[in-house]
Amino acid sequence: MDDIRIKPILPSSIGEIPGSGGSPTAPANGAFLGTLKEAIAKVNEVQVEASQSVDKLMTGENQNVHQTMIALQKADVSFQLMMQIRNKIVTAYEEIQRMQV
Repeated sequence: MDDIRIKPILPSSIGEIPGSGGSPTAPANGAFLGTLKEAIAKVNEVQVEASQSVDKLMTGENQNVHQTMIALQKADVSFQLMMQIRNKIVTAYEEIQRMQV
């Protein structure tokens, strides 16, 4: 199973869209959206792997309870992290909406 890693936001990557040549005037929403979709896809992949591990354990195909429990905990932690990140994004969005121009 692959480790889920969060990519750091570097000052040079702000405002860039991957494959755009690094133009700082390009909107950053493409890079952010791509990173967010990638992270959600990885969390989904971990959830699917955990589900498959449980299915294999229940059908007797796999007898390793420890690996199944590790897969379930990994899926739970990755989902909780995703929800905390979502909460931070929503909070930041709400703060931006409250700003007076």
